[in-house]
Amino acid sequence: MSENRILIVEDEEAIAKMISMNLKVANYKTEICYDGAEAAKALETDHAYDLALLDVMLPGMDGFELLEIVKGYGIPVIFLTAKDDIGSKIQGLKGGAEDYIVKPFDMLELLVRMEKVLERSDKLSRVVKVFDMEINFEEHTVRQNGEEVVLKPKEFELLAVLVKNKNMAISREKLLRMVWGMEYMGETRTVDVHIGQLRKKLGLSEHIKTISKVGYRLEE
Repeated sequence: MSENRILIVEDEEAIAKMISMNLKVANYKTEICYDGAEAAKALETDHAYDLALLDVMLPGMDGFELLEIVKGYGIPVIFLTAKDDIGSKIQGLKGGAEDYIVKPFDMLELLVRMEKVLERSDKLSRVVKVFDMEINFEEHTVRQNGEEVVLKPKEFELLAVLVKNKNMAISREKLLRMVWGMEYMGETRTVDVHIGQLRKKLGLSEHIKTISKVGYRLEE
């Protein structure tokens, strides 16, 4: 879906690769640096990034120092760190980070927060093409082969969540929260009904997969 390029600066290799793998599944392009000073040096010659995910505790140069350099290139920053004290959080946010997420974190939550930052930074694509659909998130319209398919508001929002998190399984409960809101008191059956409508209206029966005992996943 996305051509957004993400810089990951994280000294724990397993965590960095896990983040990168999940972002690639969601169709982001990623680069990894394991050292703060090395990241700063690499940015001198290549700073075409839409977003940076920084750890705070890094060898070479810590995340707070690196933040100043990254900001200088106009790259928005989200901190991903084990430092959960309020002082570090205030320092990061006052220093100019867009968000501060404490490890361990939910990957879906990270994707949602990244999307919000990219939207605020005007770096998120407004129109996405997937399968035979052209989805305009600004106009809330869907076209198939040039013809508009009319969706109800919640059907469109549900489709948007599935497309933006393509190839990731999302539980019915999370879909309820993301589409209908945290205070929605309805049953998960509501999700099933709307999934059925999307499959029917857009011919997505082969692509919206039911994940047993979990929820749904949009697959290519």
